[in-house]
Amino acid sequence: MTLVLTPGQRHEATAFEALMSNGAVKRPGCGRPKIRPKRIVGDKGYCGGPLRRFLRRRGIRFTIAKKENMCRKGPFDKAIYRERNRVERLFNRFKQFRRLATRYEKRSANYLAMWQVAAILMWL
Repeated sequence: MTLVLTPGQRHEATAFEALMSNGAVKRPGCGRPKIRPKRIVGDKGYCGGPLRRFLRRRGIRFTIAKKENMCRKGPFDKAIYRERNRVERLFNRFKQFRRLATRYEKRSANYLAMWQVAAILMWL
């Protein structure tokens, strides 16, 4: 769908809004591409308030595990959260490409191109 690179020392949640604005899914048949997903599933690293407010403003449902030190407790669907395992396994398969795991490329454009090549190879 879409890839956004972040600097190695930054958390990827800082690029979440850019990632959400770039992605689009082609609808079957004719019509405009779907820009907003129905649901986002994330781990505890994404449980911050700004990210949750961003999703609420756009009407996107989310299932994000809360940290133990958070005051608020609310409903949490473990069955949906377990589906996150598919994404984790996908990243594990991406890390089998040695170039991606060790980041041979120094330039971000080249590194992003290698991610795209790996995605194409996995799709084929």
